[in-house]
Amino acid sequence: MASSCVVRPSAWTSAIRTASRSNNVACAGVRRAFTAPRRLNTAPKRPFSHRKSRSSPSAASTNSAAHQQPGARVHARPFSTTPRNCYKTVEEAKSRYRVGPFSLTSAVLFFAVGASLIVYFRYEKDRVQRQRIAEQTKGVGRPKVGGEFSLVDQNGNTFTSEDMKGKYALVYFGFTHCPDICPEELDKMAEMIDEVKKVAGNTLRPVFITCDPARDTPAVMKTYLKEFHPDIIGLTGTYDDIKNVCKKYRVYFSTPPDVKPGQDYLVDHSIYFYLMDPEGDFVEALGRNQPAPQAAKIIINHIGDWRGRLDRN
Repeated sequence: MASSCVVRPSAWTSAIRTASRSNNVACAGVRRAFTAPRRLNTAPKRPFSHRKSRSSPSAASTNSAAHQQPGARVHARPFSTTPRNCYKTVEEAKSRYRVGPFSLTSAVLFFAVGASLIVYFRYEKDRVQRQRIAEQTKGVGRPKVGGEFSLVDQNGNTFTSEDMKGKYALVYFGFTHCPDICPEELDKMAEMIDEVKKVAGNTLRPVFITCDPARDTPAVMKTYLKEFHPDIIGLTGTYDDIKNVCKKYRVYFSTPPDVKPGQDYLVDHSIYFYLMDPEGDFVEALGRNQPAPQAAKIIINHIGDWRGRLDRN
């Protein structure tokens, strides 16, 4: 009788097969880990500028909560605690960085100081130039204008050249019957007086000397000058006295010959304002082409230079 032989696996063989299957599974897992594609984290990150706006408790509140709850961890702030400028809007921040450290107030102050310095240096330059010219022409090159005289004012009192000293004197020659030029120049003189008085006070003595003594008596001069300015001093005298003064001031005047009493006539004369300093010396002649504000400014500058010399001495 034939016998059948069945080979049964031993325990050792089963253990080997089980270990082999385990190794294959482990190798497959390792192989799958190296060969699988990597997944990138594509979630958008929040910018740093928005970290302040997160509704998270502050460091102070976190620390206080930690002290209240035993065993809680205190999270330190991961960035600097230096205070930073906070702006309400993006436009405000942009404008701040665009302007830089300068502001509108500082710019206005800068330009104001610069303009003041320019004006000051220009004034000093003109003053030094006028002073240099005055010193150079003190004894050489300056025309001899002015001198001693004795006349009568509109009140009938004697007025001499010594009475003009102590202040700047503005002298004008004309006559009361002048139809147009003399009234215009006396209006100009009145305006100059007021302009100088506003800045330099009562430092100018205006004088009007007639070139027509035959008709310009003290009473006529007094009535005539009331229409212009109360500070103007009117002077008259004899024909020889007026002729002598006009010669010293280099003033040309001419009356028609053979004039009868009561006859109307015109007098030709020079049209200048003569500015004399407080010592009685000639300073400058102001012509008809110079308007009153410009002439007043010239007088004020000379007065300022004179005061500056007195202060330095």
